[in-house]
Amino acid sequence: MGKNVVEKIDDQVKIKTILVSVSDKSGLDTFIPGLVDLNPEILILSTGGTYGKIKEILGEKADTCLKQVSDYTGQPETQGGLVKTLDFKIYLGLLTETYNAAHQDDLKRTDARAIDMVVVNLYPFSETIAREGVTCEDARGNIDIGGPTMIRASAKNFIRVASVVDPATYPAILENLKVNNGALSLEDRFGLAQKAFEHTAIYDRTIADYLAARSINDIKSCYTSGE
Repeated sequence: MGKNVVEKIDDQVKIKTILVSVSDKSGLDTFIPGLVDLNPEILILSTGGTYGKIKEILGEKADTCLKQVSDYTGQPETQGGLVKTLDFKIYLGLLTETYNAAHQDDLKRTDARAIDMVVVNLYPFSETIAREGVTCEDARGNIDIGGPTMIRASAKNFIRVASVVDPATYPAILENLKVNNGALSLEDRFGLAQKAFEHTAIYDRTIADYLAARSINDIKSCYTSGE
């Protein structure tokens, strides 16, 4: 089976569609309105509590630029948010390449959009395991699946997509967008990808270390004791 070979990309990519799903919602109150002011036609896809927060921030503007991921994909979120973003339309939108005709045909076939930016930070695993009295089930429940997958997909495709994992970078991103008429450069996207993979590497290392420090008897005790 042949691989995708990219022969042409754009240095500047205008941010038209973004996906936002964050545990740490700090900074959204200025970042989201800033994005909308720069491009009033932007589409923001979001989930759960993040969707509610953005709707609150934008007020009436949310009616024209904010959509729940479940409405976009046609698949409702499962119980407790178990599956929210793991959907073909989402990952086609993240991984598609601008100058690949087959990819563009797939977007049309599925009525999907190319996603230009992902704003994601992860379930607070390290904070959870640092709490006194935390159970292994508390820890297991805070192993994020959709978040790292979106981060990795968008960071892999830095040739087109911006992967944003740190609220501290929001002001600089807005400033770069203002300077470049709503677009981010390859240099911007590559720098964000570097931060993104470092973020997921630390996250996975923390999980691996936590699990390595426990025996199977610890795990059996956790569940047989009703924790």
